[in-house]
Amino acid sequence: MDNGRIMAVQPWLSIVMPVLNEGDGLDAALQALQPWRQSGAEVIVVDGGSTDQSLALAARGADQAVSAPRGRALQMNAGAALARADWLLFLHADTRLPEQGIERLRSLIQTDAVWGRFDVRIDSGHALLRLVGFMMNLRSRISAIATGDQALFVRRQVFERVGAFPDIALMEDIALSRRLKSLARPACLRPPVLTSARRWQRHGIGSTIWLMWRLRAAYFFGADPDQLAVRYGYPPRKN
Repeated sequence: MDNGRIMAVQPWLSIVMPVLNEGDGLDAALQALQPWRQSGAEVIVVDGGSTDQSLALAARGADQAVSAPRGRALQMNAGAALARADWLLFLHADTRLPEQGIERLRSLIQTDAVWGRFDVRIDSGHALLRLVGFMMNLRSRISAIATGDQALFVRRQVFERVGAFPDIALMEDIALSRRLKSLARPACLRPPVLTSARRWQRHGIGSTIWLMWRLRAAYFFGADPDQLAVRYGYPPRKN
């Protein structure tokens, strides 16, 4: 759908958002992206089989709203396949892009940059979560690895060259970053995205931090991402 825009004009950026039962917050998430759409970016929402109103809400607030098999990697790959821009940005439904990031990213893509991500800030006044956000950004700068919370962006040709997101149930962002950093280190934009604190609030800050460290370590040593996803709380994937 065009929502009053002329779709014949190629967008400068395709924002791909995978969703699953995000109906309660999706309208606000899409409303927050309107300045980006007004700048000439397109928004593609890919639903993974929601049982709420997510797909209907997406159809009203995005340029494209489609369904795909459940799984962030599969959903983001499906959205990328529909994208019309030369640059892709992958955005979680509970993460908000900074408006000041529009010009920063538009300037960046005029350079020889290959891929990158934003700094992240967690939407909480809790001191420990402020520290978590700081450590995520620091770790990313040192390791050249980006997480999905940091709104990873990449040239579409490069994304296709490295094989897109691997079809794994968890850590798809880490796996893609590893492929991309073999080509170049990421560009790190400082205007922070704001990501929800809901997963830390739901399970406890300390418990969530400990769980994520354990899962990352297990993945590093070769654990099955499908099993890690179940430990994280995702339902098992159907083969």
